[in-house]
Amino acid sequence: MSEQSAEGAEGAENTGPPPADPEARGVRLVVVLLSLTVVSGLIDAVSYLGLGHVFTANMTGNVVVLGFAAAGAPGFSVPHTSTSLAFFLAGAAAGGRISVRYGGGSRRTWARVTLTAEAVFVGASAVVAFAAPGATATVYALIALTAFAMGLRNATVRKLGVPDLTTTVLTMTLTGLASESRAGDGTGHRSPRRTASALAMLAGAAIGAWLVIHHGLGIPLLLSAVLAGVLAVATSGQE
Repeated sequence: MSEQSAEGAEGAENTGPPPADPEARGVRLVVVLLSLTVVSGLIDAVSYLGLGHVFTANMTGNVVVLGFAAAGAPGFSVPHTSTSLAFFLAGAAAGGRISVRYGGGSRRTWARVTLTAEAVFVGASAVVAFAAPGATATVYALIALTAFAMGLRNATVRKLGVPDLTTTVLTMTLTGLASESRAGDGTGHRSPRRTASALAMLAGAAIGAWLVIHHGLGIPLLLSAVLAGVLAVATSGQE
């Protein structure tokens, strides 16, 4: 067989379909992060409406609330807000350690580990809410568990670096939506993603508020844990 014929035969052998990418299986990260934005709305509805005007997902609002509480504004608590900040920071530190362990490998594995941990912590908060509603210790336990889970998730989302999908804050997302809209610089850059993020947060907050008002804290926390668990199973590693 001539050299040219051999090369042709080798090329024919290599024309089959490329091997499946394991990172591409499952729900893509953009959809996962939008779903987690809904969860953030649920969590902040629980914490702000049910735990004494404190945030456990949105730390920008929490720092402002801490200032209100420190100034003696009624309806705000320095101990509650300080607990939230402390456990959020602890969760973010744990998320940083997870990024060291998994950040150089599969994004799929990394996201799944973090989401599984979030589901466990938020699920534990749901158990506490059902078991001992209204107790002072319950309030602190719910703040600590949900704030730690949100810190863990935020550290991971930051490291994953998917644009405009922080899952917990919208200030820069809305700034980009307006400044790069047709009325701004005219590009409309990533407008659908930014709009979806804002709507996801709004939907989560509205659903969470309705559940807190009509059914207490346990059900929205349980729903948040279940959503995080489903996403942990379903997520892929791709945007």
